[in-house]
Parts: sequence; C-alpha cells; structure tokens
Amino acid sequence: MANFWRLVNEVIEEADMILLVTDARMVEETRNIELVKKVAAAKKQLITVINKADLVDKNKLEHYAKKYHPCVFVSAQKFYGMTILRHAILRYAEKTPVVIGVVGYPNTGKSSVINALKGKSSAKVSSVSGYTKAKQLIRVDRKILLIDTPGVLAGKDDKSSEKLKIAASLNVNKDPDLAAYKLLELYGREIADFYSVEYDENVETEELLERIARKLNRFKKGGDPDIDTTARMVLQDWQKARIQV
Repeated sequence: MANFWRLVNEVIEEADMILLVTDARMVEETRNIELVKKVAAAKKQLITVINKADLVDKNKLEHYAKKYHPCVFVSAQKFYGMTILRHAILRYAEKTPVVIGVVGYPNTGKSSVINALKGKSSAKVSSVSGYTKAKQLIRVDRKILLIDTPGVLAGKDDKSSEKLKIAASLNVNKDPDLAAYKLLELYGREIADFYSVEYDENVETEELLERIARKLNRFKKGGDPDIDTTARMVLQDWQKARIQV
C-alpha cells in the first residue's frame, strides 16, 4: 500500500493536471476520496472521468456533472466522449504541452481511456487487476502527455472489502458470496434481468443468488445451488462490463 501512495504522490507532483477515472455504475464507490484530497492539497486541477457511461441510464448520471465539476462522461471501449474529454483537458490546462496524471481504482478503465485518447493501443490493458506495474509516460499529441499509473487503493480500505471486490479492484476468489450479496443489494433488479430470473422487491439477496444459480444450472453434489461459483460468475460479469444498470 505504501508503494502505491509513494507512486501516486510522485505522479501528483510531476503532473500539471489529474484525471480521476471512475466506473459509471459505481461512481461514489470508485471515487477515491483520499486521492481527491491529495490533489486538492497540491493545488492541481482535477477532472473526474466517468467511464463506462454507456452501461448506465443517462438520467442516473446527470447530477454528477454538477457534483464533481469538471466532469466528463465517456465510454473508452466505444470511443464515446473522448473528443469532449480532450477539449476539457485543453480548456483547464494552464500551458501546453500539459502533463496529466491518470489515476483511479484498478479496472475502472484508466489504460482504456488513455488508449482511446491516443487513438491506438499504447498503454497495456488487461481485465486482471493491477496489470500496469509502474509509471508510463505516453504522448497523446504535441499538446498532451499522460502519466499512466497502477490502480490505487485508499489507505482506509480493507483489501478484502466487498466494495473493492465489486469495484473490480481485487480478485474474487475469497468470499465472493459477500461481494455478490452487496452487489445484489444495489442492483438486484438489473442483475436479475441480465440473467432472466424472476425478481420482486421483497426477495432476499440470498434467494436471488440461488435463483441465478438455478438459472445457470450451477449445483453442488446433492443438488444444492452452488453459491460460490455463481457469485464468482456474477462478479466477473459485472467486472467485465456485461451488466448494465
């Protein structure tokens, strides 16, 4: 953890501006407050980039535009919003070329945003958490330079917490059912729709996960629903941006 923050502190110091990449499906959960405070203390411009915006109803996102101004909605996979993001960068840049640190939780799509800005693959992208191991300086064009970093975890967050598992920051091999239950509390109807299972407002998360297990034909020996395997599948579908909300 200390190495993460040492690296991030270096990036904040070296950069003229910071892009904080978040997941549109869980903006609050993937917006690193400790990092935001560090950027503010350094008196650097912060732009909140809400990635995977194509996976969320637009009306659910509009209030973030004011709450986290300046804020840009993008879909790095579909190259949506990248021109708007580039214009925002140049609007708030005090000089060019501007050096920009790209930070956030792992798997929010930092490297994908970088690649989309550049227009071709430059930073390594992987669905495996923590793939980027060290800082990379990437030239977008003559006006914009980006510093890519490994994903960071806030110091107050427990590595095994459900929030981080849901946010795709960690692997889901340990206690996946707890993270899946938390996700179902937040987006039970949407996840039920994704797997085409029955949903009602009074259904318990445990029962809903069992319904999904039955739908996916996941059973233990003896015929009981295989909750752990199903929970991993739900979390992986979430992390790989298959589930829309």
